[in-house]
Amino acid sequence: MTEAVHTKLFINGQWQDSQSGEEYAIYNPARPDELVGYAANANADDVDAACQAAAAAFPAWSALSYGERAVYMRRIAEHLIADAEELNARISLFTREHGKILNEASIEMRRFGDRFLLCADYAERLERDDQLQGPPFDTIITRQARGVAALVVPWNWPLSILGAKLPQALMAGNTVVIKPSKESALAPALTIRRVAEVLPAGVVNLLTGASSRIGDPLLTHLAVRTINFTGSVRVGRHVMKMASGNLVPVTLELGGNDAGLILEDAQLDEAAFQRLYLASFMSSGQICMALKRIYVHRSRYEELVEGLSAVAAKQVVGDGLLPETTMGPLNNRSQYEIVTGMIQQAKDAGAELRELGQVPDQDLYKKGYFQKPTLVLNPDPALDIVREEQFGPAVPIIPFDSDEEAIRFANDSEFGLCSSVWTPDRVRAMNIAKQLEAGYTYLNGHGPLAQDGRAPFGGFKSSGIGRNLGFEGIRAFQEPHAISAPAGWLF
Repeated sequence: MTEAVHTKLFINGQWQDSQSGEEYAIYNPARPDELVGYAANANADDVDAACQAAAAAFPAWSALSYGERAVYMRRIAEHLIADAEELNARISLFTREHGKILNEASIEMRRFGDRFLLCADYAERLERDDQLQGPPFDTIITRQARGVAALVVPWNWPLSILGAKLPQALMAGNTVVIKPSKESALAPALTIRRVAEVLPAGVVNLLTGASSRIGDPLLTHLAVRTINFTGSVRVGRHVMKMASGNLVPVTLELGGNDAGLILEDAQLDEAAFQRLYLASFMSSGQICMALKRIYVHRSRYEELVEGLSAVAAKQVVGDGLLPETTMGPLNNRSQYEIVTGMIQQAKDAGAELRELGQVPDQDLYKKGYFQKPTLVLNPDPALDIVREEQFGPAVPIIPFDSDEEAIRFANDSEFGLCSSVWTPDRVRAMNIAKQLEAGYTYLNGHGPLAQDGRAPFGGFKSSGIGRNLGFEGIRAFQEPHAISAPAGWLF
């Protein structure tokens, strides 16, 4: 049996135990009785130490030029992949604690550093201040880092999501305190440690542990001057409430219930069905930007269902460490019960279900948090599988009769994170895209494999406030600072 991993906190340049010495256990969701390791269980005293360390490091870090910080960003990207053996160990650990297949764990781990390189490339653009020439005044609009940034990331794609916050916060001149999810902390902790090793002490600090224990102390700490949270709508509301006490600005990337519109002229070949499958079921559907509602023109409904069924039927569901596995388990029992509950509700309501895929190890399937890829055909729109974010391997497929109806169906949601339009007609695609209430719209694709990391990412309505990624994602960690003088004095 593989030896259990122990991870610690990283505070003020030190890899250290929690002040209480407590740890908590993390188990393999494919084999829930298999211990993977122990993570340090921080308390309020650890939160204070991390925030104070970040505050102490802020003046020197924020005083660096963008070019100087860009040098650090590139060093981080190199350091993350410098030791191939250590990197592969983190990838394997990531699969064991999270459940995602090895290929997805590798993609997430290896691409994490790319986000630092993207931010480094903005250095020259960030150096340029806006200038307003008088009369009546000469004015320069510069930007200043906010201070200590609290970065809170969920369990589903912890490093990809951290990569949409951490490089941006650092490049903007902030120091940070990171809190990953309790459900997936081991490989992220080891990865964050490698980031912090490159930087001056206190610039990056790591806390692991239960949100019930360290969440509010972090959100309300007086040293924290900005909060960037990704997670559920329910917790996002709580984060906003806690931040209001100190008037701290928040960026919230919350739930999504992404709609994809398959028009009657959509190109539905083998490649398109593969893209649709991955958009819906990659990482067992546990992606905020996953395709969660498929609306297809009635004339293409049967073709879409059969084509997607054929791809799903080929999938192998099992332990993500096995090379033949293409879909692993859900990450935790709570999420497993939510997804299977939605499927059961749809079944009880009379919807036709197709549970597809191959299960080589039935005993393992029954033991772990597994659910085969499931198509829910033309369900009642009032069912949870349509109205709520399922965040699992089940997707409803619903026919429509006109573009106007499709747009209405897509926008009939409290969420507005992402959407997609599938058609070869560019003009029609753009016209529909501009009517969709979503922060990001993909054309003839959907999800992580269609995402441009240079573009801002975030949602409308209950899907959140503010944006991550891109140039705008860096600016979100800064405040404008206007400096004026009499006309002709500055320029």
